[in-house]
Amino acid sequence: MAVPALDGPRRMLTVPGVYAPQHDTHLLMRALNRHGILPGTHVLELGTGSGALAVHAAVLGARVTAVDISHRAVLCARVNAALHRSRVTVRRRDLSSPGGAAYDMVVSNPPYVPAPALLPPAHGGARAWDAGLDGRAVVDRVCTTAAAVLRPGGTLLMVHSQMCGTDATIGALARQGLDAEVTDRELVPLGPVLSSRLPWLRGRGLMEDGQDKEELVVIRARRR
Repeated sequence: MAVPALDGPRRMLTVPGVYAPQHDTHLLMRALNRHGILPGTHVLELGTGSGALAVHAAVLGARVTAVDISHRAVLCARVNAALHRSRVTVRRRDLSSPGGAAYDMVVSNPPYVPAPALLPPAHGGARAWDAGLDGRAVVDRVCTTAAAVLRPGGTLLMVHSQMCGTDATIGALARQGLDAEVTDRELVPLGPVLSSRLPWLRGRGLMEDGQDKEELVVIRARRR
């Protein structure tokens, strides 16, 4: 098992096929720190992966439910929650049907990497990052689900790459009755997946010649 470092003292166990915490995870963690989670805040994480964000929210005092479609991710998140003695309920569910509860906050670091395949992969490690030709196959579903499960006044915090369309996400959330804005931006080095796809990404106009960094954004949306 790999044990990548996180902001703060917590360390997450990961297994092959489960998304390990990276720049986007840390960026969203810092956004959570500023949001002012109160004891008892009911949080839903869509696509929990290793459970890093779910554990972090629980440490901040939230009551957390985390869902993922991957058997490995569910097991991994449960192990990490137990290791950190965090009260996190982890369920294997598709993000479109997380359960009937209403939540104060939804958190998500969904797959968002544009890929040559029309549809996201159904199996394998790439399922944690590949998201169709425009990178929006999962992002758009998160927007719809968040609108359905948030209480009035509830908040969505989601991180994704600027390549999959920041304005498109804000527009999609607005159509679902949420007021959205970008609260954080960060330029990060290209990882191995994006580096291997540079010619394809440039051919689609998603990256410019000479561009060697990816811009990540955190979008905060409030349900009216």
